[in-house]
Amino acid sequence: MARIPYADPNEPEARPLVERIVRERGSLLHLYAMLLHSPPVAEGWLGYLTAIRHHCGLAGSLREMVIMRIAHLNGAPYEAEQHAPIALKEGLTQAQVDGLADWRAQDLYDARQQAVLAYCDSMTREIHVPKPVFEAVRAELDARELVELTATIGAYNMVSRFLEAMQIHSGDPLPDAAA
Repeated sequence: MARIPYADPNEPEARPLVERIVRERGSLLHLYAMLLHSPPVAEGWLGYLTAIRHHCGLAGSLREMVIMRIAHLNGAPYEAEQHAPIALKEGLTQAQVDGLADWRAQDLYDARQQAVLAYCDSMTREIHVPKPVFEAVRAELDARELVELTATIGAYNMVSRFLEAMQIHSGDPLPDAAA
C-alpha cells in the first residue's frame, strides 16, 4: 500500500490533467494518481515521459529493454509490470524480458543490446560511466540515439525511485475519477 493516500482526481486543479492523462495513457495509472498531489509536477512528468516514450527516435525495443533492466536493478516491480507487455510489443522476446535480471549470464542479446545494457547498468549503479563502457555504446549508437538512451535511463531511474520511495503498487485501490 502506498505510503500516503492517492490524490483525489476530482479536485478542480487536477481535473484537466486527469482528462489529459486518460486521453494519452488510457487510464489514470497509480503513478499519476500519486503525482496529482502536485499538478505542476504531474504535468511536467507527463510531458517529459511522453517525449521519452513517444517522440524519440531510439528503438522502442532498446527503450523498453533498459526500462525493464532498471526495474530489476532498482527493485521496482510496478515499473516492470507496466512495461513488460510494452517490451514484448516492441519486439523483445519473452526469454529476453525474463533474462534481464541476469543478462550477462544469458546468450539472448546481440552486441548492440549488450553495450546498451552495460551502459544502463553503469549509469544506474555507479552513476559515473567508465570510458570503455561509454565507447562500446557510442560505437553502436549515433549521437541522437545516445542522448535519447541516456535521457531514458535517467528518466526511468527517477520513475523507479519515486515508485519505491512512495511504495506505489498496482494492486492499491485508486480513488474514482468522475466521468
